[in-house]
Amino acid sequence: MALRVLLLTQWFDPEPTIKGLAFARELVRQGHTVEVLTGFPNYPLGSLYPGYRLRVLQREDIDGIRVNRVLLYPSHDQSPVRRAFNYASFALSSLLFGLMVARRADVIYAYHPPLSVGVVAVLLRRLCRRPVVYDIQDMWPDTLRATGMIHSERLLRAVAKLCGWVYRGVDQIVVLSPGFRRILEQRGVPPGKVEMIYNWADETSLHAAGGRLPEGFPPPGRFRIVFAGNMGRAQALDAVLAAAAILQERGSNVTFVMIGGGVEVARLRSIAAERALGNVTFLEPVPMTEIGVVLRSAEALLVHLRRDPLFTVTIPSKTQAYMAVGRPLLLAVEGDAAELVTASGSGVLATPEDATSLADAAQRLACIPRDELEQMGDRAARYYSQHLSIARGTEKFAELFTRLARGHAR
Repeated sequence: MALRVLLLTQWFDPEPTIKGLAFARELVRQGHTVEVLTGFPNYPLGSLYPGYRLRVLQREDIDGIRVNRVLLYPSHDQSPVRRAFNYASFALSSLLFGLMVARRADVIYAYHPPLSVGVVAVLLRRLCRRPVVYDIQDMWPDTLRATGMIHSERLLRAVAKLCGWVYRGVDQIVVLSPGFRRILEQRGVPPGKVEMIYNWADETSLHAAGGRLPEGFPPPGRFRIVFAGNMGRAQALDAVLAAAAILQERGSNVTFVMIGGGVEVARLRSIAAERALGNVTFLEPVPMTEIGVVLRSAEALLVHLRRDPLFTVTIPSKTQAYMAVGRPLLLAVEGDAAELVTASGSGVLATPEDATSLADAAQRLACIPRDELEQMGDRAARYYSQHLSIARGTEKFAELFTRLARGHAR
């Protein structure tokens, strides 16, 4: 059954996002028609990407996919007020324009975060009478508390109530891990309303031909462990710098390469400079089409999150990306992500926010013979292909969309 799918998401290419253009293209490849309702790209730095300027509406056509960009206030800094205005402005614009495009769809797919997108999805469902699949990538209000974005317990309780309203108002919820499903069921969401579909990586970008290593990337000879992505509070990267200090004192040949942006970059650079960490290199973000070259050039790839109950049920998106390129992982995340790496035999585990544990794990990787490291990377790629690929995940979404569309038609 060929479907018309509306993707409602505040984040879309060229912004780094999991369920973006690659998802839309794969749905089209599998025989469906896709339209996108999104904002102007500004994540993660909070400033518009080159080639874009704010306007009420901008339409693009990408490989037959209509992309509608609506007005928003660009911001992604540490100010809760500006972040809230960013979310609210997109919600208002997407609701108004969504009333015109949602009726063309058989099913609406809504991507969370932020929660405001879920509110829009519920309103469009009621006003346009279209079924909604709500994909939860962050567990609110838990994430807001864990990252320190909101400290007021009263406001966090209000967010929790709004989450409950959204959960009741959508037709189906998709989560990224078994732990997320358990949490929703504990909060009263019927088990039959929750589907677990693992995230995938942007395979097209990761395996893009060409590209080159960014200037400043350490040459061969050292054991290069790369962290690529957002550097925010949730990543708790002070522990990585502390581990680097331990390794430097030991005379280890391990070096950490930190690539990306985020609110913590300036502070982390300052700490590394103060401690004279010669085994830590910070590099600017690189385009997604070039990041695969960087990841494949590393000896190992790092995933790190704060030691928080929330993150035991989270599988960071870079886990799948790292596995897809076939490199060994150094994973410092407890819970579902650790179980995934253990099941695949694709890496070494460390305790999050424990500098000694991180240093020991990094050194353990550095002591593994090259052929065994390659085998570890091969296991990662094979597990990804069999269980986590975009083709496999999109098939599951398409089955879900079809079931809802048929039920709605009746």
